[in-house]
Amino acid sequence: MDKRLLCLKKAKPQPQGESNTDKISLNQATKEELKQLPSIGDKRADDIIAYRESHGGFKKIEDLKEVGGIGDKTYEKLKDKVSL
Repeated sequence: MDKRLLCLKKAKPQPQGESNTDKISLNQATKEELKQLPSIGDKRADDIIAYRESHGGFKKIEDLKEVGGIGDKTYEKLKDKVSL
């Protein structure tokens, strides 16, 4: 009988509430999904989508600060809750 060893790389556990599946994608989220983020209402969600469409998507999370109405304080609230 041929015995083979199988090595699996153990994934690092993600802190609770911080997995990629919990994050909202700036490049794919619907308006309703974006509105689940803190400080994001109808207008800001529309602005995020408009930026995404006119710039061919977000290249980095920091691009969020280029969206009208999103300054440093709002960015700090959002950066850990979004992904590309």
